[in-house]
Amino acid sequence: MIRRAERRDIPELMNIYNDAILHTTATFDTEIKDLEDRIAWFEEHIGNYVIYVYEEAGCVAGYASLSRYRDRKAFDSAVELSVYIHKDYRGRGIGSSLMQETLAYAGVCEKIETVISLITSENATSIHLHENFGFSYCGQIKNAGVKFGKKLSLNAYQIIYDRA
Repeated sequence: MIRRAERRDIPELMNIYNDAILHTTATFDTEIKDLEDRIAWFEEHIGNYVIYVYEEAGCVAGYASLSRYRDRKAFDSAVELSVYIHKDYRGRGIGSSLMQETLAYAGVCEKIETVISLITSENATSIHLHENFGFSYCGQIKNAGVKFGKKLSLNAYQIIYDRA
């Protein structure tokens, strides 16, 4: 079942994200997040900014969020999409389900003009998922970061909604 995230989900959201920090290059974060940090992150998701969770048997199996793209006012109509799946639930289509729900919301939200995803260039699964949902490749920032002793590039993908 997909639903909007609730405060009670924060510990599970934190655990999913921390696992990605420690074991993947899906995020450029390198230090795990504590509960205080994740509460602050959760509370930033108001208005256009949402978090959806995929719940299975009472557990959060993954989540997708639309977050503020940048702090400057001119970016208010842009959101950044993130999708993270619990390691035990990957490869089961949960990311696709979350992406579909999240993009359906973005598609009808009048205040959202564009959804942006910044994806590590080696993350073929995420790139494929975004391309399947109609994201356009916008370019690459080479050697944008270093994680696990490896230089990583960042690919930019985007969907633009025609609100005319």
